[in-house]
Amino acid sequence: MKVTAKTLPSVGRIALLCMVVGTLFWELLSRVLLTAGIDLALSVGPVGFDVYVLAVSIRANPGTLLGLIPALVVVRNL
Repeated sequence: MKVTAKTLPSVGRIALLCMVVGTLFWELLSRVLLTAGIDLALSVGPVGFDVYVLAVSIRANPGTLLGLIPALVVVRNL
């Protein structure tokens, strides 16, 4: 798929979905390894801002970035 102004929202949704799946997969892997006795804590965060009324924070792990790889593959092959 060629990324244009028309297809940008679809590409963004695909990337966001893959990042969420990658984050969840990494968290699951981390917890399975923790039960096996291996501590794999590579999370970053929470990173965000607080404007007294609204607070937004994001926690990221390597799965978040690794989730972009399948997103790029999917977008290229559409």
